[in-house]
Amino acid sequence: MFRFIVSIGLIVVMNMSIHCEAEKRPVPRRDAFFGLHFDLHPNKNDTSLGADITEDMIDRLLTRVRPDYVQYDCKGHAGYTGYPTEIGWPSPGIVKDSLAIWRKVTKEHGVGLYIHYSGVWDSVAVEHHPEWARLDAEGKVDPNATSVFGRYIDELLIPQLKEVVSKYDLDGLWVDGECWATKLDYSPAALEAWKKETGLDTAPRDRSEPNWLEWKMFHRRHYEDYLCRWVDALHAFRPNLQITSNWMYSTLAPLPVRAKLDYLSGDYSPGLSVDRARVEARYLASTGMPWDLMAWGFDKGQKLDWSLKTPIHLQQESAVVLMQGGGFQIYNNPTRSGYLPDAMIETLGQVSDFCRERKEAGFKSRTVPQVAVLLSAETIWDRSDNVFSPWGCYDELEGALHALLELHYSVDVLAEYQLEPRLSEFPLVIVPDCYKLPEDFKNTLLRYVENGGSLLLMGEKCARLFEPHLGVTFEGEPKEVRAELACNAAIGGIVGIANASGIWQKVVPTEAVAVGYRYPTRDTRKDGEVASTVVPFGKGKIGAVYGPLALDFFRSHHPYLRECVREIVDPLFENPAVEIDGPPCIDVALRRTRDGRLSVHLLNVANAPHVDRYGIIDFIPEVGPIGVKIRTEGKPKAISWVPDGGKIRWSWKDGMVTATIPNLHIHGVLIVE
Repeated sequence: MFRFIVSIGLIVVMNMSIHCEAEKRPVPRRDAFFGLHFDLHPNKNDTSLGADITEDMIDRLLTRVRPDYVQYDCKGHAGYTGYPTEIGWPSPGIVKDSLAIWRKVTKEHGVGLYIHYSGVWDSVAVEHHPEWARLDAEGKVDPNATSVFGRYIDELLIPQLKEVVSKYDLDGLWVDGECWATKLDYSPAALEAWKKETGLDTAPRDRSEPNWLEWKMFHRRHYEDYLCRWVDALHAFRPNLQITSNWMYSTLAPLPVRAKLDYLSGDYSPGLSVDRARVEARYLASTGMPWDLMAWGFDKGQKLDWSLKTPIHLQQESAVVLMQGGGFQIYNNPTRSGYLPDAMIETLGQVSDFCRERKEAGFKSRTVPQVAVLLSAETIWDRSDNVFSPWGCYDELEGALHALLELHYSVDVLAEYQLEPRLSEFPLVIVPDCYKLPEDFKNTLLRYVENGGSLLLMGEKCARLFEPHLGVTFEGEPKEVRAELACNAAIGGIVGIANASGIWQKVVPTEAVAVGYRYPTRDTRKDGEVASTVVPFGKGKIGAVYGPLALDFFRSHHPYLRECVREIVDPLFENPAVEIDGPPCIDVALRRTRDGRLSVHLLNVANAPHVDRYGIIDFIPEVGPIGVKIRTEGKPKAISWVPDGGKIRWSWKDGMVTATIPNLHIHGVLIVE
């Protein structure tokens, strides 16, 4: 009998142990909601890497913050590792093996451990192996960028990643310095591949020479080949390894996903945080991939070094991501010796609390299509002279997006390949001022309108692409002119005008109806020219703005320009599924939760930080009351408010829910049961 009882006890203990082990398994990255990122970019001048890391410090961090994963330092852009590698170049300043300590404690907590690793950008590798480097158009060795055509991938990147994965039993890789660090390459290997593909003996050096676009596209294809090669090699080595390449398949590289990445990710601007996240989150949410975005936990002013952001600041940034269904992570720098201050830990803890209160309402939600804004990859490929990283090429897109968000439209951002199969889902499609579209896509847009959709062309370049269908006559060529746009809306009781100078196309309506006018001065009694029109086309409508309204709004955010956008959008989109009565600082996203409940996300972007002057905030003013109208097929069973579950006053009549939100601090979600 005693032996039987002991056996039963052992079985129970074993089962409990197995159960505990199962509970401690890390969350797969596809399901990971909140994470932390720490990197140091080790270098040859380091003297104290890991000296101040303790198990107790990491334990306190993980207990307070409860992250699903941690991404810790491994190899930065300088190319030196923070661990004792036998393949590349370890930093001479390694005092303790930081990764070993982080691995031990993260395993005890059931938290995934990933590494930050710089790929294409590896300065010390180029220093020791200049034959691995990318060459510029003059044949000079790039001091930082390796060549994706060279031996770096086989002789360092893949072997070193296998080494570190095995040594520390890593859960995944967050590989940095990749697509955005890749540059046009004139190395012998690149030129040989170019000749093999095209038959050409020489490559163009700038856009004034023939084949410039094809030269850029050649690099984009070969970067993707390089990416697929190392990702496939690491997956073959460790099938469960979870891998991404920073910013790949985002707005920086708006391609259909070909590499077998396990998730998409990117770290957006530390200063332009809210605005950059507004675009990136809406694009990544349209890829169909698991995704997250990384906020920098610090910023700096002019002639100052970095300072930690406040919890409220980071909570506002996080909400931009959460309201689009993504995961969120925060990047912070420990000291060079690896120490994490208590203030940093508590800040991260408060942001984690804020996010987790909203997880059920936001994570993995999906859009209820309303307005689609086109990110034209076709235009970007031509416009940007980088391989990827088309910074400065999205001003018109961001201007259109910002105006629409201030007008309380729920907006998605999609490239041609994403939008084309989903066109019929969106009541309104907006094309910012792109100048190239695939012919098949243009025809698909026209069929979409013929079948009842609404299309808005915001700029003279994209309007010209559809000239025969706009019901106007184009007179002469577009010209740089002074322009004042008249607005019918009253702001502060004043009906006013705003400057919108730039390149305008003169048009004369034939079938279209003029919606807006521009004037050479503020005297709106004379010399007016048509600024925007709407024309029926089949069962739908096409609207067009013949000048830089989106770009000018991006540059000024003038409220009268915003109202000019409203006046052209209103006749194209008469019955949005959600309407908001509140100030323009409220962003709206109409979504469905993972379990299918209709939800309205509201984000207060008031007092969002401004670069170099007001970089870090600690106060966001509450706004309210906010009126919300939602179209529903039937009367809801209940309506609740997340995060606090407070009761909301609401009524339903003739297919319309009318509700009032008493006040909004940073972010909340109206859930319709």
